[in-house]
Amino acid sequence: MEDNITIPLSYISQYNYCKRRAALLMNEQLWNENSYTAMGRGEHEHVHTPAAEHTSNCIVITDMPVLSEKMHLFGKCDAVEMNEDINGFVIPFLDNKKYIPYPIEYKHGVLRNETEYELQLCAQAMCIEEMYGCHIDKGAVFYITSHRRHEVFFYEDKRKAVFETAAQLLNLLNSQTVPQAEYSPKCKKCSLNDLCMPNTEKSAKKYMTMIRDSFKEE
Repeated sequence: MEDNITIPLSYISQYNYCKRRAALLMNEQLWNENSYTAMGRGEHEHVHTPAAEHTSNCIVITDMPVLSEKMHLFGKCDAVEMNEDINGFVIPFLDNKKYIPYPIEYKHGVLRNETEYELQLCAQAMCIEEMYGCHIDKGAVFYITSHRRHEVFFYEDKRKAVFETAAQLLNLLNSQTVPQAEYSPKCKKCSLNDLCMPNTEKSAKKYMTMIRDSFKEE
């Protein structure tokens, strides 16, 4: 393994949604758009432009690059609120004031609990901590359709899950393997459904079993 290998941070979410989908994206370089991905991409446009908006005690940074050498992850945060706080940390690229970063991940749809999104957000926070020597207790997933935030606390179990997922992604990348499909209801909404064909293997196996059994009956 090369030390400079890095994996897109968004694959933390992809892997926890579906291991096979993450491998198809990463190792096979497959992509297909459907109505869900197109809508999400369109709604993300306003936070995919680098900017810094100042208020009285907060700086909101959009499209902020982050990196973790420990976890071999890189990516961008949709938005990070830098909230001024005397118990915070000096962020080198800002000023000499102290801030507590609060990452925000924008997602399409209505307010809901999605573990994969929470882990992606936690990974962003861990990258910021590694880069700037700070500590981040929480952040939020902002659901665009309902215009509401779901606050996420970065407890030890989430941090451990992020480390483990990053290691598993690195193993997938190094081995260039793709896990077998495991069909579930969420496959219907997956943009890679037609390329993944999660039902094909089971259908073929069922067919071959039927053929084998027919010979036994003769």
